[in-house]
Amino acid sequence: MQKIISNLWFDSQAEEAVKYYVSIFKNSKTGKISRYGKEGFEFHGKPEGTAMTIEFELEGQTFLALNGGPQFKFNEAISFIVNCDTQEELDYYWEKLGAGGDPNAQVCGWLKDKYGLSWQIVPTILGDLVTGQDAAKSGRIMNAMLTMKKLDIEALKNA
Repeated sequence: MQKIISNLWFDSQAEEAVKYYVSIFKNSKTGKISRYGKEGFEFHGKPEGTAMTIEFELEGQTFLALNGGPQFKFNEAISFIVNCDTQEELDYYWEKLGAGGDPNAQVCGWLKDKYGLSWQIVPTILGDLVTGQDAAKSGRIMNAMLTMKKLDIEALKNA
């Protein structure tokens, strides 16, 4: 069992969201599902049989999705980084995770999916491009990146 697991709080879309995420990431699977019963209805307000928690795995990372109610919403304070080796891979995740999300939240490789969860879709070479002894080069790359929504690997390399 993974020592630390990310818990994602949804109002009532956890099961739908897990199916969505598992459909996008090739190395993924759904695990155990616990469901609300009649007991505690006065506290949780969820119909009997509604998914309470769903374990799932994306690319070796374990998550737990919880249908906890409308009290809490996702925000940019937490995001998940998807490292991509090629522009094709970056384009794939950008398109899939960005579908139905907030287009105004798309900036510098960041996007929000249709559930409001923030993702960073970045090329694996980005760290190498912006670090090093050449401060002018790093500055040009950062300036180029700041003008982009979806990151363009070739444009970053050319900066």
